[in-house]
Amino acid sequence: MKYSNISLAIIGALWLLLASCQPKISPEIRDALTFHASFDEGTMADFALGDPKIYTAKASYVNSKRQLDGIQEGMKDSNHRITKGKGRFGNAFEFGDKSNTVIFYKSKDNIVYNPQNWSGSISFWLSVDPSTDLDGYTDPIQITDASFNDASIWVDFTDDDPPGFRLGVIGDKSAWTLDTLNSSFMEEFEKRLVSIAKPQFSRSTWTHILIAYDALGTSNSWASLYLNGEKIGTISGIDDPFTWELEQSNIFLGLGFTGLMDELSIFNKPLTEEQALELYQLKDGIKSMIRK
Repeated sequence: MKYSNISLAIIGALWLLLASCQPKISPEIRDALTFHASFDEGTMADFALGDPKIYTAKASYVNSKRQLDGIQEGMKDSNHRITKGKGRFGNAFEFGDKSNTVIFYKSKDNIVYNPQNWSGSISFWLSVDPSTDLDGYTDPIQITDASFNDASIWVDFTDDDPPGFRLGVIGDKSAWTLDTLNSSFMEEFEKRLVSIAKPQFSRSTWTHILIAYDALGTSNSWASLYLNGEKIGTISGIDDPFTWELEQSNIFLGLGFTGLMDELSIFNKPLTEEQALELYQLKDGIKSMIRK
């Protein structure tokens, strides 16, 4: 009995040691959170400084600007659904066939936007096989009040074979296109991208994406793309203004995208390389760390 008690004590100590070694989110990350949707209880955000609801609308373009018609609260596109137990943590948002509708959360207050000097981070997980699931350019996320090439932050898969993956941080179109007076449109556009030719995405695994950006709207601006805690590249020195009609700005999800998304989170600061790795290694997801 004496040895049994000693053994139990050792086992208990080992469990406490293991628990203390599990990656935990730092207070700085937790306190910077402005929006989080785990999709475990549906499409309503678990935490939001702004509107937590998702919306559905039909989209068209007028003078190169996206126009939304028939806006409805909730996820009204039957091609998409919440899939139980298939997420990185819990449930997942599954995007099905393409349609003529868009789904989105509203940017106001969910993103701490400042037209003079704007910083933040965007985090989410994807499970997708780009070569078999996707057709043409697809944007898992796009944040803008206009379109992909006008005051917009996005990631997309390209129409290459195999598809590439890109981060785009594009300022006001009226400003950056002036640079095309001395160089080509594509040359200037690609200065505002981080690209990876053969990204390692799969339906059998989950990939963590983090976008960190700082000082947008100034000459000191930069934005970095991380995959699974590893920095892929950085855009820097782009001084384009970044002007939104904030009430018209939205966080669009799954534009042309077919696959799974989980744990969408937005922060009011540019996370560091160490914090990017923290998020990737977090055992139980951000939902477990949300401030009450």
